[in-house]
Amino acid sequence: MKNSRKRSLKWLLAILGVVVIAALLWGLRWATYARPPLPEAIDALESDELVRVADDPWLTFTPSQSTPTTAFIFYPGGRVDPRAYAPLMREIASHGYLVVVPEMPLNMAAFNPGIASEIIASYPEIDHWVIGGHSVGGAMAARYTGNHPDVIEGLAIWASYPPNSSDLSALDIPVVSIYGSREKRVNDASVGERKHLLPDDTRYVRIEGGDHHQFGSYAVDPADHLATISRESQHRQIIAATLPVLEAVSKSQTARLSRP
Repeated sequence: MKNSRKRSLKWLLAILGVVVIAALLWGLRWATYARPPLPEAIDALESDELVRVADDPWLTFTPSQSTPTTAFIFYPGGRVDPRAYAPLMREIASHGYLVVVPEMPLNMAAFNPGIASEIIASYPEIDHWVIGGHSVGGAMAARYTGNHPDVIEGLAIWASYPPNSSDLSALDIPVVSIYGSREKRVNDASVGERKHLLPDDTRYVRIEGGDHHQFGSYAVDPADHLATISRESQHRQIIAATLPVLEAVSKSQTARLSRP
């Protein structure tokens, strides 16, 4: 009788152990999951005569035919592989800017919003820094800007808005807020409710037919695809709205240097 009970207890403990291990493995997979990049994003990771691409220690895009003095740090959206932004970042870099896209712990910028300081310290040759991000990455980029107003000279928020605790309204820097008309949470109402947190001259760009996920190039459930325009069209509009921030920072600094 006692041996039978011991065997039953051993079986119960073994089954419990398997269940616990399976739960831990599932939890780890869930915590580290990132939406994978589409083939077009993988293709954009190849270096060529216009842009050099590297992935250590961060994903970087460097113009091949010029020496950049202005750089763009970009925080990925939550649970999105940083490589999914390669087509957009490559295009920005081709205009003469260094672009750095860091990988975040558990693929969430909220777990390391201060990584921009490490990036900035690693590039002493860069004189001027602009930061941006998508979704939660945009919120964390705004937070970093508010905490480092002496370092960040421009901000690009994609499909997001500043946290309520980050008041950037007094900053004298170019800011753009870009969102799609087919967004679920980032829309005219939610963006409008937070306009008091951004400078009065912030430029707001509403992409007609654009959705949340087409701010990158990553796989999503078909049910989450709400855009009525192509990804290529949305990307062109995102680039067109973002580049002026970098241009304004570069031009303003050039003008200052040229003054007697």
